[in-house]
Amino acid sequence: MPLLERIIVDPNILTGKPVVRGTRLAVKFIIDLLAQGWSEDNILRNYPGLTHDDILACLAYASLRLHAERIYPLALSA
Repeated sequence: MPLLERIIVDPNILTGKPVVRGTRLAVKFIIDLLAQGWSEDNILRNYPGLTHDDILACLAYASLRLHAERIYPLALSA
């Protein structure tokens, strides 16, 4: 299965937040664990329903969203 197919958005699951398919684990939650310094092994040990490819899918999803982000500076009036 391609990585991004492992991530689903369903309004009936966690109010439509992106989650790992077959779980109620949000992509944001997994990314937050990694940002806090959790190792992949620690995540997989604590969440046995996840796989290595699920974690890669979370990272790929986050990367895709960041690439799509646009910032428009506002001009400040004096």
